[in-house]
This record gives sequence, C-alpha cells and structure tokens, in this order.
Amino acid sequence: MAAHLSSGRVNLTALREAGRRELREFLDKCAGSKAIVWDEYLTGPFGLIAQYSLLKEHEVEKMFTLKPGRLPQADVKNIIFFVRPKLELMDIITDNVLREDRGRSPQRDFHILFVPRRSLLCEQWLKEQGVLGSFIHREQYSLDLIPFDGDLLSMESESAFKECYLESDQTSLYHAAKGLMTLQALYGTIPQIFGKGECARHVANMMIRMKREFPGSQNSIFPVFDTLLLLDRNVDLLTPLATQLTYEGLIDEIYGIQNTYVKLPPEKFAPKKQGEGGKDLPTEPKKLQLNSAEELYAEIRDKNFNAVGSVLSKKAKIISAAFEERHHAKTVGEIKQFVSQLPHMQAARSSLANHTSIAELIKDITTSEDFFDNLTVEQEFMSGIDTDKVNNYIEDCIAQKHPLIKILRLVCLQSVCNSGLKQKVLDHYKREILQTYGYEHILTLNNLEKAGLLKPQTSGRNNYPTIRKTLRLWMDDVNEQNPNDISYVYSGYAPLSVRLAQLLARPGWRSIEEVLKMLPGPHFEERQQLPTGLQKKRQHGENRVTLVFFLGGVTYAEIAALRFLSQMEDGGTEYVIATTKLINGTSWIKSLMEKLEPAPF
Repeated sequence: MAAHLSSGRVNLTALREAGRRELREFLDKCAGSKAIVWDEYLTGPFGLIAQYSLLKEHEVEKMFTLKPGRLPQADVKNIIFFVRPKLELMDIITDNVLREDRGRSPQRDFHILFVPRRSLLCEQWLKEQGVLGSFIHREQYSLDLIPFDGDLLSMESESAFKECYLESDQTSLYHAAKGLMTLQALYGTIPQIFGKGECARHVANMMIRMKREFPGSQNSIFPVFDTLLLLDRNVDLLTPLATQLTYEGLIDEIYGIQNTYVKLPPEKFAPKKQGEGGKDLPTEPKKLQLNSAEELYAEIRDKNFNAVGSVLSKKAKIISAAFEERHHAKTVGEIKQFVSQLPHMQAARSSLANHTSIAELIKDITTSEDFFDNLTVEQEFMSGIDTDKVNNYIEDCIAQKHPLIKILRLVCLQSVCNSGLKQKVLDHYKREILQTYGYEHILTLNNLEKAGLLKPQTSGRNNYPTIRKTLRLWMDDVNEQNPNDISYVYSGYAPLSVRLAQLLARPGWRSIEEVLKMLPGPHFEERQQLPTGLQKKRQHGENRVTLVFFLGGVTYAEIAALRFLSQMEDGGTEYVIATTKLINGTSWIKSLMEKLEPAPF
C-alpha cells in the first residue's frame, strides 16, 4: 500500500505509521460507534495517512462534511469533529451542537480533535458560545509533516507564506519546528543545520530551544540525515512565478495536483469502442493518483516535457512486444509464465494509456501560440532582457483582459528580475490593472508589494544580473533530452533555491558569500551535538543525506531539480524535500489575493 514511501534512502513509512498510531489511540478513547465530521480541507492530507478501512476498524460508521445547520441523522454514540483551529469553523461547530436534539435518546457524545494544535482562542470562543462543556474529549492531532512520496514531505498549510510575510504570524514556523522535532525523534538528531532567511533563522532557534527544554528528547538513534537546509521562500521569489516545464510541473500548472491526486477532463479517457461514435462520453472528471508507486510515472515525472514523448513511444513498443510473446508460448510452462506476468503487463498498459492521454492534453496547451508568447517573455526577463521598461506583451494581455493571475505572475516576474521596477513603470502597470480589472484589486497589489513580489526599485541598482551570473541561473545551451544541469526544469533557468542547495554541498557557501548578502535575510550554520558513539563514519562511496525544508512553499520543478542532483553519479548527496505547502505560481499568487467586495449600490 505505502511501498513507495520506503523506496528512497529514508524510509518514510515510519513517519506514516507514527501518525496512524496516534490516530488509532484517539479513536479508541471514544468508545462505541462513531461519526466523523470533517473540516473539508483536512480530508486530502488525512487520506495520505489513513484510508477509510483504518477508520472502519475503529468503529467509524459515518463521515460528514462540516457545514452549518443540523447534523445529519446517524445512529452512532460519538460525534467527532476533525478541524483546524480556525474561529470561523468554531461558529459552524457551535451551530451544529446547539441544534442537536437534546430530547433524543440515547444522547450522542461530542468530541473535538484539533489539527495540528489545540487553540486556547478557539476553546475560549466555544466557551463564550456555551458549548465547550458539550465536548468530552478535546485533543490535538499533530499532523505536521505528511509523507507524500519516498522523498517528499509537506505540511499542506495553504496560508503559511501569507501568514509569515504579510501578517507576521509565525504559527506555521512553530509547526515546522515541531515537525522537525518529530522527524529527529524517529530518524535521529541532524548534526548540521544550515539556513538562509528570517523564517529559517526562527525555525532553527525554535528547534534549539525545544531541544533544550526537553532534554529527554535526545535519543540514541543513529542519524539518518547528515544535514538540514532551511530555505525561506522569499530568498527565491522568482522560481514559483516562472512556468514549470517538467511533466509533473505542467500537470500541476494546468490542472492542479491536490494531495497527489489530479482531476482531468474525462473525454480523453473514454474507452474507444468500435461503431459507437462516442455517444456516451463520461462527464465526471477522471481522478488519478500520481506518485512513484506507478513505475512509468516515477520515470517521466521529472523529465522536461519535450523529453516525455520519446519515452512513451519506447514504452509502447516494449509493451506491445511483451503481449506478442503469447503467440510464441507453446509449452504449459511458458503459458503459465506468461499468465503470471499478465497482471503486471495489463497495469503497465493502462498506465501508459493514461499518461499518453495526459501528455496529449498538455501538448494541446504547450503548442498554443499564447503559451509560447508567454514563455518567451518569461525567458527574456529571466535572462535579463528589457526588464526595466513596460513590456508590450503584458500591455496587450491586459488590453485583451487575459486572466488577472497570468498578468500578476508576469509583472511580478519582471519586478523580481529587475530588483523592483522603476516607479513610473510600476505606476503604469498598477493603473492599467486597476482600470481593466477593477479597483477592488488594490489590496492584492498592496499584498504583492508587501511580500516583495511587486515593488519599486529602492536602492537604484539592479542586483539580479550579478546574482544570475555568479549562481549561473541562466544557461543558454540547455539539453532537455539528456540534461547535465538542473536548468532543464525551466528550459534554461536554474532554480535559485536549488542552486543554493547544490553549492552548499559542493564547494560550500563560503564561495558565494557576496551573493548571499544580496539575498534577503541572514545565512547561518548550527551544529547539534550527537551523543558519543553516534557520530557517523561514512563508508567509501556512501552519499550524504540532506533534508531541504522550504518555508513558504516549493514547486514540482524545484523537487525535480533536487531529484536530478540526487541521481548525479558524482553528486555525493541525496536529497529529501520538506515544505509548508506544494505550490505553483497560480496557487501562490491566489493565496495573496484579496478581493474587496464592491459596495452594493
């Protein structure tokens, strides 16, 4: 079931098991039959920890979505609310509890499970509403880091970036530190911590403090990780704004991947039957799970999209040749062997059919004129061409009222590639956007400025060219088919964040001191003492393991670039990736948007 979690250097099944154990213990406290009322946002992340079968084993008979009004009928003894600690959700719970028929017998018991932490504010609110006493168990379930794949963990905290950079709310950083403490409890103390950025500094400080406050947490496990690298998202604001060009990155850009699942237009997946002329086309979106448990997906997910077609056609030939084998099977033994391979071959064939359909869907978009024009402008900005003046393509897109998020991504990209825009260029863009899309977007522009994405050039000088040249962020001769550098994930641009990780491993950050000073926030190094006897003696040829934690979100293209570094023959380092949220440019900008409702007259 979760074999893909144990396929990497670090067996993440242990983390999933710890989460399942904690969940089982809580469910067993509420004796008798149960119904769970879900905060809808939590169902996806929980699905990666425990399937319905586990809940069923612990007498969960019904599941409902949290919404105002009366709770649905359910003949159960316990009603458990699984919720994030948000006040607006407490109002809904209050409504549910107050509408409960007190006259009914037998009475139902209420319990509440806060994910990932109990909140004093929420409990106080429930108390003021007069319902706090209705809950028998009020507990927390620390779902901090959720294993998504054999080398990928996410907190799935969708507002972490906004909270940290706009609202100065460090709650998600506390959860990140807690998650890292859980990892250290399972996988040993991480001897070296490196970091870049204000948030990274906070997380490292909290980890050191937690270790001091709980001296018992020092365990005698041999460390699995050699290094932890904490990176602030605002150290590299450029990467998520650019269009990702890996297979997985494009699926996310176009359709959005939620908790490893993607929903796709159904018409490409309808079984083709002769003579029916497609009269009964499915209307439900096709839902597929995407992770390395699927052999073909593991092979193509991190390739540049231009290299995917040849892999698919090669696979198609291999599979059809394998099916042809059945004609050559003469003896009983040969037939038996063919039959035993059949399930695997059929799974491979259906996987190939799915990915061929997805690739066709993506190709329709990537070969469009609009996609090409947009990409050309992005690449001009990233390679430093005409970043300091109003761009004609952006003006045309605004005039044609293209989606606002597309415009904002491009304008922010131009601003970041120019260390801020000249005041008159910035004012021009703002005026055009507000006049075309409505003045209610003024708060969004303000948020983008506060986050450092769309701002005036204050120092009067553009540092980006220096950063670009020193860190080799733009490569002209990129090989998309057989890449030799991480820049293949954006067909020319090497993600700054991953370049920092690469240079940290070899030759070390001392070689780029000057550039590090140009990027926001402090850079630092901490060492954690290991108990005697646990110091690692590395075998000859054994790779180091580095955990890279992105505070504020990471894109699939950055993950692909880190996986590429892990697989390099002479790399010497394997990477595991953790983040507050898996993001792309669209979902990231969306999290910073605020819509002022126009006055009702």
